[in-house]
Amino acid sequence: MKQEVFFKDLGLRTYKEVWDLQEVLLKQNVEKKAALYNHPIALAGKQASTLHHLLFVEHYPVYTLGKSGKEANVLINEEQLKQKNIEFFRINRGGDITFHGPQQIVGYPILDLDKFKTDLGWYLRSLEEVIILTLAEYGVVGELIPGETGVWIEPGVKGRERKICAMGIKCSRWVTMHGFAFNVNTDLTYFDYIVPCGIEGKMVTSLEEELGAEVPMADVKERLKRNFEKVFDAILV
Repeated sequence: MKQEVFFKDLGLRTYKEVWDLQEVLLKQNVEKKAALYNHPIALAGKQASTLHHLLFVEHYPVYTLGKSGKEANVLINEEQLKQKNIEFFRINRGGDITFHGPQQIVGYPILDLDKFKTDLGWYLRSLEEVIILTLAEYGVVGELIPGETGVWIEPGVKGRERKICAMGIKCSRWVTMHGFAFNVNTDLTYFDYIVPCGIEGKMVTSLEEELGAEVPMADVKERLKRNFEKVFDAILV
């Protein structure tokens, strides 16, 4: 049976308010699972009444640094961040430094993987596949780099490797949060002030950059939603 996932497009929002919303949704699901697991007469095979969510959002300019990231990968100081109106947060996902901003689709799936597959490798590869399928619809070949997360263009061509979608997640009791950042018509100059994902010597790109023309955001979102349903065998409601 297909899993129902509650979808919401939040539009343009600050990073902190959406981070807080994710934390609320994750906490609700974790508490439901804890109540089931801790019940003295919990039945084997019974599933918690958790709800799946998929949030789309564009953020005001912000750099986020994962829990294992290095602040040295932020190449400008606090005063310069203020001058450029860029926020900065150290957050609780995996991965290093990344940028979120307007015309970038950030996807936050809050999923109970107990109802999908309890395998974080599978989950990340599935998210990457959603992006790869969407890129293919525009005639762009997205690929992976072994040992790294996210989706790349020409990863096997030295000096041409460029990342189009970054990923970083957190998982608690098999409930996920955070997710992917897909550069559509993103202003790529913001990446000049960081070492994106902590990986030196590789570039960042966008769908607009690859196609040579601005791409309607609504069109990309619809394709992402359709491919999410396909890859996760889910229904967005």
